[in-house]
Amino acid sequence: MANSNSLVKVVEVCGVAPNPGSPDSATPDSLPLTLFDIRWLRFAPVQRLYFYEISSTDSILPKLKASLSLTLQHFLPLAGNLTWPQDSLKPILCYAKGDSVSLTVAESAANFGHLSSKYDLLRVQEYHHLVPQLEVSHERSAVMALQITVFPNQGFSIGTSMHHAVLDGKTSTSFLKSWAHICKHEELGSSSSLLPDELKPFYDRMVIQDLAELGALYSDQYQNMKGPNNRSLKVWNFQAPPESIRGTFKVCHAKIQKLRQYVMTRMAKKKQHDDSESSVLRLSTFSLACAYTWVCLVKAQEAKEDKTRLIFPVDCRSRLDPPIPATYFGNCIAGRLAIAETKGLLGEDGLVVAVSAIIEAIKSLDDGVLNGAENWVSRLCTVLSDRVVSIAGSNRFGVYETDFGWGIPKKVDLVSIDRTGAISLSDTNDGDGGLDVGLVLQKHYIEVFASLFAKGLENL
Repeated sequence: MANSNSLVKVVEVCGVAPNPGSPDSATPDSLPLTLFDIRWLRFAPVQRLYFYEISSTDSILPKLKASLSLTLQHFLPLAGNLTWPQDSLKPILCYAKGDSVSLTVAESAANFGHLSSKYDLLRVQEYHHLVPQLEVSHERSAVMALQITVFPNQGFSIGTSMHHAVLDGKTSTSFLKSWAHICKHEELGSSSSLLPDELKPFYDRMVIQDLAELGALYSDQYQNMKGPNNRSLKVWNFQAPPESIRGTFKVCHAKIQKLRQYVMTRMAKKKQHDDSESSVLRLSTFSLACAYTWVCLVKAQEAKEDKTRLIFPVDCRSRLDPPIPATYFGNCIAGRLAIAETKGLLGEDGLVVAVSAIIEAIKSLDDGVLNGAENWVSRLCTVLSDRVVSIAGSNRFGVYETDFGWGIPKKVDLVSIDRTGAISLSDTNDGDGGLDVGLVLQKHYIEVFASLFAKGLENL
């Protein structure tokens, strides 16, 4: 098979600026970073890839470019840059007139059906030339870069690279939905656009209260990493292990229900023997999918550590006091750490052990989402060097609702997990209430994982 990357030809690299017309509401041209933003300052960009299958690709580029410019009216900060001036305690996000988003237009002769297949295994390199690189230096960083790759008369893909210190997964997927909405509903040549309320970004940073000045603490800690006064904005650059393979695995709604029933039954038996209160735990789709994947991964990799850890994100928008709007622009997530004995995960009740550990971690939110937040950045070095399984994305983002007018995506993938080693979660394109699990492993491990994952669901 030909190398997919060698079949990609860059046609154009241009800057798309926000349309000069006025959006339906005031959009700020600069934003202070909050504590939720600064914690991600040196993390590598988050990259997603959307595949759309259409028979005629002749007219897509003018519509996508025009609608992108209109959409940026509502998202000016995404066309700006991140800097860290010497006289500023914290990094600054600022848009200036003339700033633009880098857009790469490419054409590919690769096998679209193979690349966009939902559940085929892929070499990680096959996606790398379909997502753009974010321009980052020690002094300045772009916020977002985009790439449209046309597969003539087969379809197209949209690759995104987003700076994690500016926006989280909920905000980044909301931007793509906004772009898709305007592309689908606005006539080519229109100079103004409207967004529905559920897509209008909320920019008021005063709703994020930082009484403990954690943002300043994080900034100081980053400066002291290889410091003092290290204001570099260069992100940490991790690489996937050699010969890594990407896989996506589906857990349909019916299987989620069977997992739930299995865990409830096992918990009920355990309660009879030791008066455990585990039977009252809420068995969410998220908890069950994470737990099942965690167990399969530990078995596939034959983990030898006494304890295994799983860290997962929690959206804090509805959990802050008072709650903030769901459309808040920026980062608003906290991490929670689940810890379980490895032998427990490998045992007969491994799924129950995993679910219980995840629910216990979620319960810690009762002490407040910022409980322990003073250690979020200082623990990074430990987390990055130790063996920790992490979760990225969410089945609640609704990535398959991103319709530019040519139908829903055939496939959406979180490309950047090949560098972070995270497990990705997303909704599915069939709307059955299930979810897709994505991960990148070396060939041997992913083959074992795939077998364990499939057989475990079959045997429920």
